[in-house]
Amino acid sequence: MPELPDIIVYQEALERRIVGQRLERIDIFSPFLLRTFDPPVETSHGKTVTKIVRLGKRIAIGCDDDLYLILHLMIAGRLHWKPADQLKPSGSKFKSKSDLAAFTFPNGRLTLTEAGSKRRASLSVVRGITALQAHDPGGIDVFTMTLAEFRAQLTQENHTIKRSLTDPHLLSGIGNAYSDEILHAARMSPLLQTQKMTDDDFMRLHQALRDTLQLWIDRLRSESTVKFPERVTAFRPEMAVHGKFGQPCQVCQAPVQRIQYADNETNYCAKCQTGGKVLADRSLSRLLKDDWPRSIDDWS
Repeated sequence: MPELPDIIVYQEALERRIVGQRLERIDIFSPFLLRTFDPPVETSHGKTVTKIVRLGKRIAIGCDDDLYLILHLMIAGRLHWKPADQLKPSGSKFKSKSDLAAFTFPNGRLTLTEAGSKRRASLSVVRGITALQAHDPGGIDVFTMTLAEFRAQLTQENHTIKRSLTDPHLLSGIGNAYSDEILHAARMSPLLQTQKMTDDDFMRLHQALRDTLQLWIDRLRSESTVKFPERVTAFRPEMAVHGKFGQPCQVCQAPVQRIQYADNETNYCAKCQTGGKVLADRSLSRLLKDDWPRSIDDWS
């Protein structure tokens, strides 16, 4: 799932390409994509894009007349851009099996795709700032929050750090991949309970969170200064632990471990993060009970 660094880079790439451009039309290819009916999606045709807004892991394309097109990419949704001079002639077929929608502008076409057979990505069309804000999960901005605000968010209830970091109602834009990287940088167990964290724990986690996300924003920006960001993935070779089960930890060379629950996986280094203790999968459901996300929507 694209997370905060990916969404920020998407946002900046879209700002450079479509802000100030007229949206000629939207073609929707999946009946499951559009989640709203009023205002109709056709209302956006002919409108000029005025801004791009990030709402957690959602991207909103703001247009004239206070109209917003809200894209939620979920796990497999991705955006692609083709300049006008690379498009096929008008009237020719441009849809592929993975295409969900195409947004056509005078200078190019933005396409929303989703890999696999499950259709979880969504498009919502709303009017007005109040309707836009209703789609914001409400998590605090991780780059503007103070240490005190960070601590207050995480201690509202007693959950594992992993769960709290990925809760969109607490923190904005963090998901499974970057939470693994943040916890590894902070040298903290994913199963530590937030109300058992010390002052030092909060300081280390707060700093690791901001440093890790900024590091990845800078890396992804450097890859998309000219080209549109096409390599959006949760698994990157430069990552320390996420997606690296069985591979050596970049810090201590111990094999990276994992905790699996349903379709979700947490990666961590036992030597760096848990004092050498391997967290057994079979005990996970007993340890977490209702504290682990039960559905894919809980990660959104």
